Order: sequence, then structure tokens, then C-alpha cells
Amino acid sequence: MEQVALDALSQIIPESRMFLDLAERYCYSYDASFGEYLPEVVLQPINVKEVSELVKLANVHKIPVSPRGAGTSLSGGPLPVKGGMVLDLTLLRDKLIIDRENMLAIVSPGVITAAIHKKAEEAGLFYPPDPSSSNVATIGGNLLENSSGPKGLKYGTTKEYVIGLEVVTPTGEIIRTGGKTVKNVTGYDLTRLIVGSEGTLGIVTEAIIRLIPKPQSRKTFVAHFNHFIDSGHAITSILSSGILPSSLELMDQACIRAVESYRPSGLPLRAEAILIIEIDGHPLAIEEEINKCADICRAKGASYVKIAESEDERDTIWSARKLVSPAITQMGPTKISEDATVPRNRIPAMMERLKQIRDKYELNLVVFGHAGDGNLHPNIITDKRNKAEMKKVELAVSEIFEAAIELGGTLSGEHGIGTLKSPYMEMELGINGVNMMKKIKEAWDPNNILNPGKIFPEKGQTKVVLVT
Repeated sequence: MEQVALDALSQIIPESRMFLDLAERYCYSYDASFGEYLPEVVLQPINVKEVSELVKLANVHKIPVSPRGAGTSLSGGPLPVKGGMVLDLTLLRDKLIIDRENMLAIVSPGVITAAIHKKAEEAGLFYPPDPSSSNVATIGGNLLENSSGPKGLKYGTTKEYVIGLEVVTPTGEIIRTGGKTVKNVTGYDLTRLIVGSEGTLGIVTEAIIRLIPKPQSRKTFVAHFNHFIDSGHAITSILSSGILPSSLELMDQACIRAVESYRPSGLPLRAEAILIIEIDGHPLAIEEEINKCADICRAKGASYVKIAESEDERDTIWSARKLVSPAITQMGPTKISEDATVPRNRIPAMMERLKQIRDKYELNLVVFGHAGDGNLHPNIITDKRNKAEMKKVELAVSEIFEAAIELGGTLSGEHGIGTLKSPYMEMELGINGVNMMKKIKEAWDPNNILNPGKIFPEKGQTKVVLVT
């Protein structure tokens, strides 16, 4: 970066919030996905005015800008693939206001998502989106990736709850979209366009999110299956029975064994799958529904069903699911995490395809995730230093994407496209669909300043590349 640009940056951000040292910049070169890219400078703005001035300056000097929250992205969302500057937005966390009368929260992007859950609950309200990383992830990152989590099955994803934004555009203007009203059809819905845009169309500096009444009660049960495919049939049968669980989670045998090795919990090592199902709502209704779900699982081949009778038992059931991610990371130094999603009635077929891919390439492929809405999380545990195996991983990842599209699904349910899935965009959307998105990006960001190298494939990029 030219010295004149650095001098100009120092007029906006003091030295204490500007990082040029190599070791400091390396801390921002990676996220929770695959790949490392070194920025030239890292800046920590503390208000919308600073963000606006930095983006305007970036346009003058044609410096790429990568907005970043806590770095929990699994798709490479905040990675500075073109170098330039990283804007660390974690210091924008001064606002967390619960408006109980209007059932809203007004939040700064650096606020941790779990803090919103806690504040809303204290007011008798509920913010449903609950990504697994909610205890460390920022709400700004959640919005730009449209993260959701287990409760997306019943309550929908983040985009259903964001009704207003303060945004710095790719050219540095400050705009507001939406507002505090649930109904709003004044012009184009820019709020929905920005949510899930992966930081390519704007930097969120404030959000208004809708809250709902806290459910009166909840009940949870676990079911063990000796055959993986039976768990898929149980899922589709429950969802077609008229019952809509708040969560319906899956763990395959590899996950079960990993958790037991990591922290023994008494899980059945011979079971090929575990389902965790939670119902919430009126106490009388959930009692009937939870028993009906248990009966369906038994009818579909469950070898064991246990309904939690206390909060301690519920916590025990959920603890196994929460241990999956840290447990599987012990299986190898490199984790490739995907979130291919299919229609609910194609869940059994997708499960079978994943099993075939695992056997074909002889890879350590584990499957867990939000099975109730078809949002499976196939993870491949490997070692990026093993070039021969990484070539097999590339082929397996490609087949996972292809299987999801062939079954009428999508490349990503909640992680985003980032860098890894971009070559497959045309497979799902067609060339005209992708070109329309490119036109929006070009109109909003004429200098291609904001988070370049994401969503759209680079020229000549035809497939996922994990080995260089």
C-alpha cells in the first residue's frame, strides 16, 4: 500500500487502532474456514462516520476493503483475498437496546449474538436465530452471512427478523433501509438484499431486529437408529405429520464416535444416527406432539427413544450435539465444513449420496446438522499437508455440491458462498441469474472495493481448489 494512502488512513484512525505489524496482520488472515490471505493493514473503526470515511478513502486509492466481525465464518466471508484493508468492526458494540413495546432490538454490529438472546429473554422475548457460534459470533457477521441455526426449521432464518439497517455503501455513503415497522413496502427491499450479501454490498453499522414472545414451554427427546437411512425417513414422516419441531438435529455414527472419544457421554457407538428433536409452545400441545414424534421414530426403526423429563436431562441430550464441532476437530488438523441443503423430502436421498461419496473416496466424512430443514453439514476431516488426499477431497466436495443441486437443493443453507462455492453458482442459478447479481454488484460498487473475490468465481476458475 502506498505511503500516501497510509498517511491518509492515519488521519481517520489513530495509531492505537491501526495495525501494520506482520504478526498483527496475520491474526486477520484467516477465519473458521479454509484458506489464508494477508491484509496490508487492519483498522478498528468505532463509529459509522469513521467507517464511511475509510470506505470513501478506499475508493480514491482503489484499496480493497474486507469487513470482519469475530472471524467465525465457515465460507471465507471476511478473508482479504485481494489484500488491502480489513475493517475490524468488533469495537462497534455500544448499542443493545430492547424495545419491549414494539418487540424490537436495536443493535450495533459488534454485539455478540448470545448477548441479544440473553437481553431479549430477560424482557420475556425471543430472538430465534441461534447459530452454533452465537457465544462468540457478532450479530453483524450473522446478518451479512444470513446465519441461522437449529431453530431455523420452525422460526426461519436471520433475514426474517431484520427489518431495518444503517449501512455504509461500497462508495462510502451512509443510508438507512427499512425501519421499526414490521410492514414496509416503500420501494425496493434493500434490507433483504443486504442481509446475506456477505459484505459485498454494504457494511452494516446498526440493525433493527424483530423479536417474538418467548415460548411458554419446551420438551426434548433423543432417538437412536441402527440404520442411517431410517433416521432420514423418520425426519420426513415427522414433518409430514403436521408437527413442526423447533429443532430437529442429526448426528451420524462418525460424529457419535468422535464425541465419545473426545468426552465420553454414554452415546451408542453402534448406532448409525442420532436424532435430537425439540418441541416448543403451549405445555399441553407439546406433551401430545413430543409423544407423537417419539412414536413415529419407533415406527421408523429407532432402537431407543428417551424424552427428557427435566432441564438437566435436556441439557445432557443437547450437550452431545454441541460437542460435535470441537470433537471432530480432534480427528485431523484440517476440517472442510459444508452446508449443502436439500428439500425436506429429499433428505433420505441426500444422506445416501453422502454415504456413497464417503465410501467412494475413502475419506473421513462426518455428517451432522439441522436435518429438519434439509440443512445438512457434511464435514471432511483431513490434513492439508497430504496433497494426494486433498485432491480426493476436492473431488468429494464437488460431488457434494452436485448432489445437492441434482436433488433440487442449494449450495449453502447458512454458511454463505464465500470463495469455495463460487464456481458452482451457475450450476444452481444459471448464467443469467449470476449475471443479474453481478450487475447489482457493479452498480453498487463501481470500483469493486467492498469484499472483492467473494460469491462470484474468478476468471478461469472452474472448480473448487484446495491444493495449490
